[in-house]
Amino acid sequence: MTLRELFATHNPYALRLYKPYVIAEIGVNHEGSMELAKRLIDEAKEGGADAVKFQTYRADTIASKDSPAYWDTTKEPTTSQHALFTKHEGFWIDEMRELRRYSDAVGIEFLSTPFDVESATFLNEMMEVYKISSSDITNKPFIEYMCGFGKPIILSTGASALHEIEEAVGWIEPFGVPLALLHCVLNYPTPDHNANLGMIMELKAKFPHHIIGYSDHTLPRDMKVCEMAVMLGSVIIEKHFTHDKSLPGNDHYHAMDKEDLKRFRTNLERTFEILGSFKVAALDDEAPARAHARRSLVAARPIAQGAVISKEDLTFKRPAHGVSPKFIDEIVGKNARIAIEEDAVIQWNMFA
Repeated sequence: MTLRELFATHNPYALRLYKPYVIAEIGVNHEGSMELAKRLIDEAKEGGADAVKFQTYRADTIASKDSPAYWDTTKEPTTSQHALFTKHEGFWIDEMRELRRYSDAVGIEFLSTPFDVESATFLNEMMEVYKISSSDITNKPFIEYMCGFGKPIILSTGASALHEIEEAVGWIEPFGVPLALLHCVLNYPTPDHNANLGMIMELKAKFPHHIIGYSDHTLPRDMKVCEMAVMLGSVIIEKHFTHDKSLPGNDHYHAMDKEDLKRFRTNLERTFEILGSFKVAALDDEAPARAHARRSLVAARPIAQGAVISKEDLTFKRPAHGVSPKFIDEIVGKNARIAIEEDAVIQWNMFA
């Protein structure tokens, strides 16, 4: 399923959970190498991702020279955003076209988050959905520019108050484009106690017409945080993706790799197997219990032929091979057509 198909078919009012659409956020973990970028696409596909996502920007249009770091500088020692972005700005229109072609060949959806008008414009030919970073949630002109392409929008909500999310949604909704909101915490890495997955529930309550998902920055460990986000109703899961979590850099150490992704998918399959149906119904495998563990009305004492049945004549015992106790009021007052022995399971044909 593509993201466009997800937006077209998702029913936010359905009483169910959805197996999530997983976006492997490669970002700039390709380190400027096309060979590595393609390897990451291959590994994301192998791990079970539905889409890969890159980032497209120029340092001069995303950050001023004195923009300070907001990441863990023990993992990424660069203290200026402009300096860090300069390291990774090599991929532009030609590289993105090549990555789109390669993703198509591999069979995985291609996305890239644009960070300026120029990249947003040329990425339109390559993507069916626009992803807007948490950092641009207050950037009204840029949000409206991307909405102008008439495509679905995925908006991350990191570091935002509810009124800021409502404001951004208010800018998007007049364009009539489908919208997904991703709960996100802009804390690299996000300690588990800061994940605040409960916020997903308020997003679902406040924005019932839109898809809700989760963009994760916790350390992958057992991928339990992402699994819990799905159980709270996240339809899209986005997480940074790398081939080597031990590499230095801002996005390697809190990223998942293909083995983490496989583990997540395997655990989810098991979880959804346990969840089963969201509609209440007796299972075929419960048929023996229905027949043998439920009760029937039973004669509490011998009943003479022709006698009028009273409640004192009846009790209820297993198995459920006779008249159900729920029909006791229909049995009381009837005449016994035959003599009924004590402890006999009551049948309808015993009565006139």
